[in-house]
Amino acid sequence: MGNLLAWAPQPIPVLPVVGVVLAVWYCWAVHRMRARGRTWPWSRTASFLAGCLLLVSVTGLGVEGYGYRLFSVWMFQHLTLSMAIPPMLVLGAPGTLLLRTTPHHGLGRPILTAAVVGLRSRSARILLSPGVTIPLFLFSYYGIYLSPVFDTVAETWIGHTGLEVFFLVTGVLFILPVLSLDPLPVKQSSLGKFFDLFLEMPLHVFFGVILMMATTPLLSTFATLPAAWGIDPMQDQQWAGALAWSYGEPVALVVVVVFAIRWNRDENRVARIREKQAERDGNRELDAYNAYLQSLPKR
Repeated sequence: MGNLLAWAPQPIPVLPVVGVVLAVWYCWAVHRMRARGRTWPWSRTASFLAGCLLLVSVTGLGVEGYGYRLFSVWMFQHLTLSMAIPPMLVLGAPGTLLLRTTPHHGLGRPILTAAVVGLRSRSARILLSPGVTIPLFLFSYYGIYLSPVFDTVAETWIGHTGLEVFFLVTGVLFILPVLSLDPLPVKQSSLGKFFDLFLEMPLHVFFGVILMMATTPLLSTFATLPAAWGIDPMQDQQWAGALAWSYGEPVALVVVVVFAIRWNRDENRVARIREKQAERDGNRELDAYNAYLQSLPKR
């Protein structure tokens, strides 16, 4: 366990550096907000920084090296990158913070221009649509592991890191329309968001069952382990399946609870707006509807 948690970044620690850079930028942006006399919720800061810390830990500690040889460790990394870290980053509302703190002149101007163009682009709307995010999420499990894709690319550093980036990006794309407080090029209804969550929840569960029920190693990458470790590859694969089956359930439950709270809050806000409008208009719509009902027998 000590080796798994020891600081042991790879020769080119791409994702740990990304995590550190994002955390530093976020802290700077929050400081800039407060220097202007504007508040920023501490819960958003805590969520985003926790996501950055988890990103640095899962790709910069010894767990990263063991992920090349042990299926269970790699599955832990996969699930963390695709299911745990994205909600933390998204709940931090980094897009809103970027728009509020980036200067409108100098180097900040092209950044803001790129952000606005991205919000209005058709490509962004397509990427964030359920027709893209759900198939990508499916492919990240069934397409990669139940085909030669993983064994083809995972043994090299480029392939290994590329898969990690892919899992992180697909996780962010999936959860953005559901939990994001930032402005987005697409806006789903609450019912549509709930459908996406309901569809995603059993995906990793079924995949975990496939791993646990398999009678032979599914991936040649993890089929041969050092004898000194004393770990059976089939047992390691079953551990990976157990992780895929159980890991995502608590995370999904937290996401559903947060989503349900927001849904209830949005419904209450809409109800209050309608009540105020009814008071202002003197129940004009209701009176018109009652008048229509009274006219039906005459017709």
